[in-house]
Amino acid sequence: MNLHQFRFVQEAVRRNLNLTEAAKALHTSQPGVSKAIIELEEELGVEIFARHGKRLKRVTEPGQHVLKSIELIMREVGNLKRIGEQFSAEDSGTLSIATTHTQARYVLPVPVAKLREAYPKVNVSLHQGSPDQVARMVLDEIAEIGIATESLSDYPDLVTLPCYEWQHVLVLPKDHALARKDRITLEDLAAEPIITYHPSFTGRTRIDAAFAQRKLQPRMALEAIDSDVIKTYVRLGLGIGIVAEMAVRDDGSNSDLAVRPLGALFGQNIARVAFKRSAYLRNFVYKFAELLSDRLDRNLIAKHMSGHANDYEL
Repeated sequence: MNLHQFRFVQEAVRRNLNLTEAAKALHTSQPGVSKAIIELEEELGVEIFARHGKRLKRVTEPGQHVLKSIELIMREVGNLKRIGEQFSAEDSGTLSIATTHTQARYVLPVPVAKLREAYPKVNVSLHQGSPDQVARMVLDEIAEIGIATESLSDYPDLVTLPCYEWQHVLVLPKDHALARKDRITLEDLAAEPIITYHPSFTGRTRIDAAFAQRKLQPRMALEAIDSDVIKTYVRLGLGIGIVAEMAVRDDGSNSDLAVRPLGALFGQNIARVAFKRSAYLRNFVYKFAELLSDRLDRNLIAKHMSGHANDYEL
């Protein structure tokens, strides 16, 4: 048996048992993938996949156990590569980060700049997606670290740690009637057309839950994943906006809008960082995590990665 066979099995599962797609992803031929998998099955003495003719139909029960072992083996192979990179070039390489648009646009610029200052030979690769896509990229080792608010803690193969708290804020034209109110209620918001995030992004679940608890039906005029897009449509008069507070920091770009905190209505959100469980982290990955939050340090992360620490909350 060899690593190529393991990769072919993994990719076949990732591609929903479509060997043609698996072969394309691995830059090889479909017959070559099929042959390698059959040879592995013959060597192990079990069928990893149940078949209908030449098509793979499902993963067998012994195949499930084989997949778990392959996952462990390939994870350690990746760790070996990173150990080699770490000690052959401790201050260089590429840091791959998976995150949402809001984090990439408003939170990461300063930590990334500080990391580049500390490690000028380290390149940074940003991958943006939904929270579920962020989790998947870390699990698939496309990224070494993931940052998002939703979903990350739902994956048992990820080590997730709380990074910082944030709240939603209301953004609206300064001459809007709500801008003059001292206390804004959910009923006030539900009476207006609302522009906010897509349901799977940036704490939207808290917004929906708060309205549902009060049995209110808000009018969602527009949904987006980009805070700047939300603010643009607020400026055009399409409605009031609900965005993450980091999207309206006082840099002068939002001086034409009134901003009101909504933490009392929607609660506090917790952004989390995620690492693949048991992965080997290079020095600059630890450094970047420390730059993200003063609550994170190398010892804390290492303990959680090794399974020798209890969960903690902010």
